[in-house]
Amino acid sequence: MDKYRKVFKPKEEVVKSEEEIRVTAAGSVSAYVSRAATVFNELSKPYVIVQATGNALTKAVTAAEVIKRRFKGLHQITELKTVELVDEYEPLEEGLDKVIDTRSVPVIEIKLSKEPLDTNDKGYQPPLDESQVTEYDAEEMARGRGRGGGRGGSKGRGKGRGTSSSKGKSKGKSKDSSSPAKGKGKGKSGKGKEEPKGKGKDTGKDKGKGK
Repeated sequence: MDKYRKVFKPKEEVVKSEEEIRVTAAGSVSAYVSRAATVFNELSKPYVIVQATGNALTKAVTAAEVIKRRFKGLHQITELKTVELVDEYEPLEEGLDKVIDTRSVPVIEIKLSKEPLDTNDKGYQPPLDESQVTEYDAEEMARGRGRGGGRGGSKGRGKGRGTSSSKGKSKGKSKDSSSPAKGKGKGKSGKGKEEPKGKGKDTGKDKGKGK
């Protein structure tokens, strides 16, 4: 595809309804729960629709499960489908034709409603038992976002590395400096070699005089 470049088309403006919550892979679940609270409490809507595409499907399911456990009596219908996206590439050299790439992207839509839904729908799930639901609390959700973070790990690692490296260096230097000094001193002091030389010269002179 080095000889082609992608043709960027203007994005179609899709009108988003107030009940719709679009989930992305990088989004925060707590933010989606807060949005659901706004739709139910402030906008007084009877339902929300959690929607996601591609690699955000798992995040959408997680968000829907949390919402069900923060608001009582929510009926659920889940729908899975695919959407075709068409990418067009134009050639950079003459003699080449345009390339059109069509790919299918999975889409999930989860409807959570305070009003009863079609129980015959294959994606229907009844409301959870009230014992499994903890009512939504805006202050508690805000406190949960600010938790986390620790500093102790970095300090412990720094101390351990410093002590081990300094000890190793000091021990190595002391052993190397002491051992070669002893060896050199023994080699240079040649007492045993000088005495035989002196004795040999004296005996030779004495023999000569005697003769």
